[in-house]
Amino acid sequence: MTTAHHTIDLAVKRLLVAAGQAPSVHNTQPWRFKVGGDDVIELLADWNRWLPVSDPRGRSLHVSCGAALFNLRIAARAAGRRPVARLLPDPEKAPDLLAAVDLGAHELPTAEARELYELIPVRRTNRRPYDERLIPAHVLHEMRTAAALEHARLILLDRRSAADLLDYAAIAQDELARDTAYVAELAAWTSGHGVPSYVHGPLATGVVDPVRDFGRRSGSARFEPRPQLAVLTTAGDEPMDWLRAGQALERVLLVAAKHEVSASFLNQPLDLRDMRRRSDPHHRRGHPQMIMRLGYAPTVSRAPRRPVAELLAERT
Repeated sequence: MTTAHHTIDLAVKRLLVAAGQAPSVHNTQPWRFKVGGDDVIELLADWNRWLPVSDPRGRSLHVSCGAALFNLRIAARAAGRRPVARLLPDPEKAPDLLAAVDLGAHELPTAEARELYELIPVRRTNRRPYDERLIPAHVLHEMRTAAALEHARLILLDRRSAADLLDYAAIAQDELARDTAYVAELAAWTSGHGVPSYVHGPLATGVVDPVRDFGRRSGSARFEPRPQLAVLTTAGDEPMDWLRAGQALERVLLVAAKHEVSASFLNQPLDLRDMRRRSDPHHRRGHPQMIMRLGYAPTVSRAPRRPVAELLAERT
């Protein structure tokens, strides 16, 4: 593989298109890629798309990039390559280099790889009201297994735990709404990027707020009275763990998409934690990295994506 004036072959372009369709915090898409001549693709953090107020540690940026890394891996497997990813290969000398993916080996693609790859453009973040159908146990089991395969844990909340978490999210949202720097950063980002309003939520756009409106009518929308919530956790809370969380998140979301399960995120408590630079107490279930709302809803349009040419970093 070679790059010259941002020219790449079709096979590599397909990998980068897949990577670029990953979910990211407020659709920032904070990643870039460097394509080497020795069958290596490097994933780089794009700090120009970092949200320093709401994400001072860079945790959400790493989770987002981890999701892009998973898509890159599964696209490579579907194309008959065996990707070997090294996370944070040189954190001291190359802190922007989040992962290096070696594509040198070939292998027959599995049916699972092909299926997950085909689901990448199907997956959507859906903030619309969900209906009240419960997700079947076998689907939830498959989603938990998907998280475990990527060294994370998907914890499904019971009704009482979900209600408690919703209360906590509402309190966190109230605090965030009073933080002028947070609101300004979110508004500045969302106003100029052509992203559908349902991607971001009420602080940025004034759309119906699911945190406040579950089970209550707001305009023409009626949110489900008892949302099905899950928390994605990792054993640690360092950059390596955040990248693993992102890969686990995307595998879970693709499995959900296979079963037509929608997902959105209620990460206000995590944003507030990061902004206050608080650390979680040790917990046997791990460190929360994503709070997910799951259910069934009509499909929504895809958020805008960066063109591949914009994702390519110059080789050094």
